Amino acid sequence: MLRRLYDWTIRMADHPRALWVLGGVSFVESSVFPIPPDVLMIPMILARPSRAWLVALVALVTSVLGGLLGYAIGALAYESIGQPILESLGKADSMAEFNTRFNDFGFWAVLIAGMTPFPYKVITIMSGWTGMPLATFIATSILARGLRFFIVAGLLWKFGTPVRDFIERRLGLVTIVFIALLFGGFYVVRHL
Repeated sequence: MLRRLYDWTIRMADHPRALWVLGGVSFVESSVFPIPPDVLMIPMILARPSRAWLVALVALVTSVLGGLLGYAIGALAYESIGQPILESLGKADSMAEFNTRFNDFGFWAVLIAGMTPFPYKVITIMSGWTGMPLATFIATSILARGLRFFIVAGLLWKFGTPVRDFIERRLGLVTIVFIALLFGGFYVVRHL
């Protein structure tokens, strides 16, 4: 089953609308969706390495735009939308204490969350809720997401064939590592 899903993802990665789907996933991941855009981005680059930079650019732009939606949720609709999202991630109890410290480290929080498996949506909502300066949020989001997506794109562009061969030979291991990183990010959010 895993092999069929992987093969289907590789085929879909070369679909004419794949960039639109990536943009949609990247946008909603930055504010409400739990699955990172890497799930689509990596197969898209492996399927067509010549489009690596375009794929990274689409992920970057739509992720930052989605981050602005997360910021707006935090700033304008925290109690009705933002708080339930953060409660589902187990962070509601520590919000008041976190609010007082967040902006002191806001640049670093956005930078780290934007580059790691840490759920970026938590930081986008928190940035709006705590009133982080919008210019700082945007600049840091562009830097963090740009580094993350363009480093992945560059590595896959340069080493795509060996990476694809590795993934195809060890698909089960790669899937387990990816899921562990995803759940690890959620675990870190719950226990910070």
